[in-house]
Amino acid sequence: MSEHGFHVHGPHDHELEHAAQGHGGGGFTSKIAMFTAIIATVGAIFGYMGGATQAAAGLYKNDAAIKKTEAANQWNYYQAKSSKQNLMELALELAPPSKAEHYQAQIERYKTEKADIKAGAEKLEAQSKEFDEMSEAQMHQHHRWAQATTVLQVAIALAAIALLTRKVWLEYAMFGTGAFGIAIGIMAALHI
Repeated sequence: MSEHGFHVHGPHDHELEHAAQGHGGGGFTSKIAMFTAIIATVGAIFGYMGGATQAAAGLYKNDAAIKKTEAANQWNYYQAKSSKQNLMELALELAPPSKAEHYQAQIERYKTEKADIKAGAEKLEAQSKEFDEMSEAQMHQHHRWAQATTVLQVAIALAAIALLTRKVWLEYAMFGTGAFGIAIGIMAALHI
């Protein structure tokens, strides 16, 4: 306020100022209204985080499945090379000695190719396992966000009941439940 009694408010400043001072319904109502607004906002953030972690878990699970499929394809390719190697080993036994060097070289080539394919398949399987573990971690965090959101919804319901009944013990229950919900949200943020 200026020295001439003139002051400017934002769109909701006046209402917030009155609520904080206890106008329009008393201090009990104002406290509960402010609590509900804050908890609802925090709950909305927690709800968003719950959805985001669930989506991330799904994407990681999808990536794990893709890597697993690629690994299976590599193992099929490995089997095909094994079959060719087996044919070359049979040909080495049945062919005249003049062709033995050719077939032995083919056998060694297939052994080298199979070793490379096996390394690639095992790497893909390890990546798939890593994505699965990341998905599980995201789902655990998602469940924490969901728990926190649910507890905050209970706190909001208690606030509504406290407003209707004007029971002080419900006000305490509302504050306690809200604090507990925020604590669970902090656990979610910290991956606990």
